[in-house]
Amino acid sequence: MNVRRVVTGHDTRGKAVFVNDELVKPIGVALLPGVEFHRLWGGDEPPRFPDAGTMPGSGTYFPPLGGFRFGLFTLPPTAVTNNVGEAVDAGAALKELEEKLPGLAQYMEPDAPGMHTTPTIDFEVVLSGEVILELDNGATTILRAGDTVVQNGTRHCWRNEGATSATLAYFICGARHARF
Repeated sequence: MNVRRVVTGHDTRGKAVFVNDELVKPIGVALLPGVEFHRLWGGDEPPRFPDAGTMPGSGTYFPPLGGFRFGLFTLPPTAVTNNVGEAVDAGAALKELEEKLPGLAQYMEPDAPGMHTTPTIDFEVVLSGEVILELDNGATTILRAGDTVVQNGTRHCWRNEGATSATLAYFICGARHARF
């Protein structure tokens, strides 16, 4: 799915203007078949206005303290993500993951697929489908379109045991976390 991104900024007189209107293509990686990521906006420090509306620098998938990210991710049904075949070259797939979604892998737990903890506060809203949010103690909750989550740096994972893909929008802010 392509996502339309409309961006505003300021002209030389400080007046609001539309500076960009484009389709953003999803990012997919071999290690996560069927999962799509849309990196829509982000910066590694707080923005300053007025500005020209250009994309700030954002090196890694998760932001540093004071940084932010805005995007979407789509999870296919679990049956799709469980089909990571032996044909995948693990070394090449990890390299691809780091190139396309820098820093994401460092927070993932190889012994607990999907489980991760980040030094961030994440705000998510389910746009379509149904997902299961699981915490480190095994507690789960089902989230459907319109449901929201405030993720306060907790260890968690997402699953989709439904029959259709689920899409979530997120806004992530870098935070202090005792674990990091």
